[in-house]
Amino acid sequence: MEDFGHTPVMVDEVLGLLGPASRLVIVDCTAGLGGHSDALLRAASERARAVLIDLDEANLRRARRRLEGFGTRVRYFQANFGDVRDVLVEADVSHADCLLADLGVASSQLDDPERGLSFQASGPLDMRLDRSQGLTAATIVNTYGERELADLIYAYGEERLSRRIARAIVYEREKNSIETTGCLADIVLSAVPAMARKSRVGVHPATRTFQALRIAVNREMDNLERLLAALPDVLAVGGRAAIISFHSLEDRMVKQAFAKWESTGLARLLTKKPLQASETESRDNPRSRSAKLRGIEKTQG
Repeated sequence: MEDFGHTPVMVDEVLGLLGPASRLVIVDCTAGLGGHSDALLRAASERARAVLIDLDEANLRRARRRLEGFGTRVRYFQANFGDVRDVLVEADVSHADCLLADLGVASSQLDDPERGLSFQASGPLDMRLDRSQGLTAATIVNTYGERELADLIYAYGEERLSRRIARAIVYEREKNSIETTGCLADIVLSAVPAMARKSRVGVHPATRTFQALRIAVNREMDNLERLLAALPDVLAVGGRAAIISFHSLEDRMVKQAFAKWESTGLARLLTKKPLQASETESRDNPRSRSAKLRGIEKTQG
């Protein structure tokens, strides 16, 4: 059996929230390598069908291999989850009975140096999840103004040293273009004072800068906002949505959108506080430690 190299997070909690046994239309907005969809389909009835969405064509190919046993019950779409309305129209699906979005980056993407998503191994400063789009992290790093860079790193990375880091980037790029993840990580490291490094035990000083660039390149916050706005339309009455976030910006946006929808009387929160991975899962799968899961149910049309 193929090793898919990725363990989906909080599977039991997702199944508990979405209740797939009674659902006929499953929508996985971030298919990844198909782990969550596999679990949902196994727990659903044989009449259930699934729509899988992912920006990454390579991920979809691997998800298709993983789910080939479900045959025509599964359809695959290379698209942005912000376009979920259009995808369901193309799939000839009126509404979703359960919908999942795992906002994390797949291990297969993080571990591929050519993606430029991580500084663990040096690679091109790319960061695109959809390789057909034009904007790369290298473009941002080498062309944005110092203030624009600092604001971006602060807003999307919540990095309090953003101005020092932006100043260092601009200084270094005047000498040579910054084209690799290793080069950028070294620049950020040099900009962070020793005392600040000591206070971030276990966290590389470039982590927040890389997060900010990835979010900007892929317009992640804009697309999440579009997905949240679409939920009242795409969910069936009685349908449930679950969203897994991995940093405070995402979780705050989900929390606020769900609370606003519940206040209309047309939806019911399934999680007053976000669910988090168990101690066992956090130990066995470190990626799950920062995961927060929130759920909501549409009660009226």
